[in-house]
Amino acid sequence: MTMNEFDSKARTWDMDQKHVDRAEAIAAAMLKHVKLSPDMKALEYGAGTGLLSFLLRDEFQSILLMDNSKEMISVCNDKIDFYNAKNIIALYYDLENHDYPGKFDVIFNQMVLHHVKDPSALLQKFQGMLNDHGQLVIADLYEEDGSFHDGDTDVHKGFNPDELLKSLLTKGFSKGNFTECFKVSKNDKLYPVFLLVVKK
Repeated sequence: MTMNEFDSKARTWDMDQKHVDRAEAIAAAMLKHVKLSPDMKALEYGAGTGLLSFLLRDEFQSILLMDNSKEMISVCNDKIDFYNAKNIIALYYDLENHDYPGKFDVIFNQMVLHHVKDPSALLQKFQGMLNDHGQLVIADLYEEDGSFHDGDTDVHKGFNPDELLKSLLTKGFSKGNFTECFKVSKNDKLYPVFLLVVKK
């Protein structure tokens, strides 16, 4: 899926109950498995319309919503205004191709990594953007047969979270764990989603 396709879906994204259900399940898993405190600064990368961050906004001092879809960020800004969410800022930014100078206590994303061309490079970038003892939280698909995206060859077919965790431990992260947190129902199949948490 190209970013133009994400742009075209932005205005109706939150109307799909599957997106809401998934964000609620991931938020609940984060509250259970991630150590959060109200003095933390967070980044949601590939935030889309910010569904997940708006569920978690009371858990953080501030959240930066970053996405390289202008329309998704436009929707985020509308929601920030509507909810008067003073601790949330939305930013149109291409982090895959540019460095960002900010530092965060928590960086999280949902269903984003399988769209990233070079996940290893981005994960290394996240490590550099985290404060000491910061946490990286990844929610994404377990390995699948390619049917989730109907044959789209421009995406990764999910991940083996055990292998992903081992890779992260070679990138400057000290420890971590993962758990299944949701199942996406699509194409008459169930696609499990993992939540992986690592600490810098």
